[in-house]
Amino acid sequence: MNNVNVLIITGLSGAGKTQAVRSLEDLGYFCVDNLPPSLIPKFAELCSQSKGKVNKVALVIDIRGGQFFDDLFAALEDLKAMGIHYEILFLEASNEVLINRFKETRRRHPLTAEGGVIEGINIERERLQELRGRANKIIDTSELKPNELKEEIRRLWGKNDKEKILSITIMSFGYKYGIPLDTDLLVDVRFLPNPYYIPELKELTGSDKEVQEYVFKSPMSQEFIEKYHDLLNFLIPNYISEGKTHLLIGIGCTGGRHRSVAIANRFGQLLQSDYYQVMVKHRDIEKQGVKD
Repeated sequence: MNNVNVLIITGLSGAGKTQAVRSLEDLGYFCVDNLPPSLIPKFAELCSQSKGKVNKVALVIDIRGGQFFDDLFAALEDLKAMGIHYEILFLEASNEVLINRFKETRRRHPLTAEGGVIEGINIERERLQELRGRANKIIDTSELKPNELKEEIRRLWGKNDKEKILSITIMSFGYKYGIPLDTDLLVDVRFLPNPYYIPELKELTGSDKEVQEYVFKSPMSQEFIEKYHDLLNFLIPNYISEGKTHLLIGIGCTGGRHRSVAIANRFGQLLQSDYYQVMVKHRDIEKQGVKD
């Protein structure tokens, strides 16, 4: 039965599960929304008997299932015993963003019959905590537009199984705006020389040559790059051997415009030269008025 791959889509209400499943449909996945978890093993068995016609399945399983939702962990154990490969995609967003999305759609939270969106969100977070801990990939959609989430889904699951290797995202960010929630490895570069205090560099970013030259002329920066690159070359093959398929490296400075951007770009270049699949993102590069 190992010819069937099952992707469980779950997470917080309002975090983008509908958009995610639509994106997977476009990638050729057979998608089912709100399937009772107890039926997952039987459904997977039926798919395995399709002689390859249905070998990529995406199932939206969330809190709407009520008491049936509690059967999910048992169903996942059954899949494992059947030799069926599965992954869990967990979608989340900040409370503020979720509340705004519920207001925009005029929908009530599924866990609160009398409104009270924030109460429902808090209950849901608590109930999903264990499942979140078992997720293969966590995506925070707070700042993602629908087309950006679609592109992320395509990047992560748009390959066939033979082509699928570890994909690496390197994200620069500013601690001023919070740590990316789905970070696997967190790198704090606030100890490096700060271009913010150089008048002619203050308004530039780490993507500009002048800022890069300032950051990398420091022996401390050069030593850090060399040592952390060695660490990544040790870690990444071990992540791959353990079956990890997605790795997010968060690189942070105070404002997310200078040091973190320059370091993220450099690591992106180094890992690409090591023949890894790498995408570099700069979350806070456009934000102004914050000391880097």
